Amino acid sequence: MKELKICHLYGDLLNTYGDNGSLLVLQWRARQKGFNVSTELVSIDEHFDSDAYDIVFLGGGQDYEQYVISKDIQNKKDSITRYIENGGVFIGICGGFQLLGHYYTTASGKKIDGISALNHYTLNQVNNRFIGDITIIDKETGEKYEGYENHNGRTFLGEGVGPLGEVELGFGNNGEDKTEGARYKNVFCSYLHGPLLVRNVHLADRIIDIAYSQQSK
Repeated sequence: MKELKICHLYGDLLNTYGDNGSLLVLQWRARQKGFNVSTELVSIDEHFDSDAYDIVFLGGGQDYEQYVISKDIQNKKDSITRYIENGGVFIGICGGFQLLGHYYTTASGKKIDGISALNHYTLNQVNNRFIGDITIIDKETGEKYEGYENHNGRTFLGEGVGPLGEVELGFGNNGEDKTEGARYKNVFCSYLHGPLLVRNVHLADRIIDIAYSQQSK
């Protein structure tokens, strides 16, 4: 039987707005496709093995949890970056998206270091959040993704990083440039909760197929 190994990174701390639902959909769809699925939680003070997983999932959290994790994830920075650069499939939602970048600024104005695995940064807003239904179009595939966004952060993508999609409805990364999320190698980032993969099973299938294709490389 085909095997699929998933890492739930900081899954005991990052699960805002039911982000774990996306993990459940990944597991369910992979089993429907004939995979034997195993999932391992890797959290604070635990080693991340860049060669051990087919998919890594990092959800969102509140500022306090993200601050705690921002310290620990620096110890995993090299191995996570190596995993990404080697073509590993990585899903980052909201706070997980922010932590992969250079830095993010909390709602209170505190600057928190990310791991710079992706070329983006996140600023805060004063007395405002981007909240509501959102629809985006992946211009590469033509696929439509729908979800719900609720974030104070304004994320700006740098050179070499594309968006997950172009905003049709909603605010997206920053409310200015119509980008939503990020795509780099086999990394999929988004502010869509909902959760993302529960409402967009076709994206879950695509991610699983990419992960399987990477096993032979």
